[in-house]
Amino acid sequence: MPQEQINRNPDLKRLMDEGYAVAIVEDCLLLYEIPYVDSSCQIQYGTLVSDLTSIAGDNTNSPISQHVAYWAGELPCYKDGSPIKGIHSGSQDTQMGGIIINHSFSNKPAEGYKDYSHKMSNYANIISAEARALNKSVTEKPFKDINIPDSGSVFNYPDTNISRGKINAITKKLEGQKVAIVGLGGTGSYILDLIAKTPIQEIHLFDEDVLLNHNAFRSPGAPPAEKLTEVNKKTDYFQSIYANMHKNIHSHSYNITAEKIDELSGMSFVFIAMDKGTAKRQIINHLIAKQISFVDAGIGLLTANDSILGHVRVTSSTADKRDHINKRISFAEKTAADDYVTNIQIADINALSATLSVMKWKKISGFYQDRSKEFNTIYSMNDGKLFNEDYNS
Repeated sequence: MPQEQINRNPDLKRLMDEGYAVAIVEDCLLLYEIPYVDSSCQIQYGTLVSDLTSIAGDNTNSPISQHVAYWAGELPCYKDGSPIKGIHSGSQDTQMGGIIINHSFSNKPAEGYKDYSHKMSNYANIISAEARALNKSVTEKPFKDINIPDSGSVFNYPDTNISRGKINAITKKLEGQKVAIVGLGGTGSYILDLIAKTPIQEIHLFDEDVLLNHNAFRSPGAPPAEKLTEVNKKTDYFQSIYANMHKNIHSHSYNITAEKIDELSGMSFVFIAMDKGTAKRQIINHLIAKQISFVDAGIGLLTANDSILGHVRVTSSTADKRDHINKRISFAEKTAADDYVTNIQIADINALSATLSVMKWKKISGFYQDRSKEFNTIYSMNDGKLFNEDYNS
């Protein structure tokens, strides 16, 4: 995909046609073998790096938003060995574009850079001009093809948001996981919305229900009216939407039962966003037996004094912490006598439940720092308090 992306984008292809050694790695643009002068007045070769945050589909949005470039190598110098301070904006070793960058550059023309060819050739010329002053035969345009193995990205287009924030190494902690969402109602569909934007290997959706009007009003997005009349399974509908971004989303238009429960055995992590107590107990017992980590999300809303109050609960469990489950998760089947039978769900509350669930998964995965290691979180709506409990010391 990176080579295809270069060919489809006019200014990226221009760089390659002009002779630069161009590659796209981890959604960053790299120019290899740029000659420069080091502090000992010797000619060396470094790599010029840019994010691709102004790419929109196959084209560049002009002028590009980020004028800063990055450099893997020693700080480039003039031919006399003194640093080219005019472009130097900082020095810090950071992983970006699959390599360690050492320095950042800032050199912005008054009108900005119209595209990536303009930006990268400008920096490359500033750096390599000093090397050519020492040796006229060196060039920043080696006319060399760079064969970067396909990274096997799970996305249909580059995630330039990662490179923009320079969190490539941290995001890699999520790669390779197979994640299931059991229950694709309001909370489950928002969980999908959030995890579909991460580089996990596979996403499996389990729910037998069809997409109805009430689902549309407590889920992300806005399905057209005709979709609601087609009687689509929720898993099929949401798979079709998020497959535009993530390649490996699998629809299972049935509930997890005792006969189907082994389908969870190969998962790295499971989000439980369903309410049936008996089925939930079977699922959780199975996950514990298989040493699979999970999050169970619960919402309890009711009306009182002409307004809505209630709470959001997120209970997580890993192989290191299981002893809190029975006191935090209810496995009782709901009856007509329960306030919860009204099944009040509001999109913002579903989204909050999903967000807290996904943030906890990311903590468990090492993406977010997790100092307290809480395994139960409750948000109380009417007083706005967030309670963390069941710490794993």
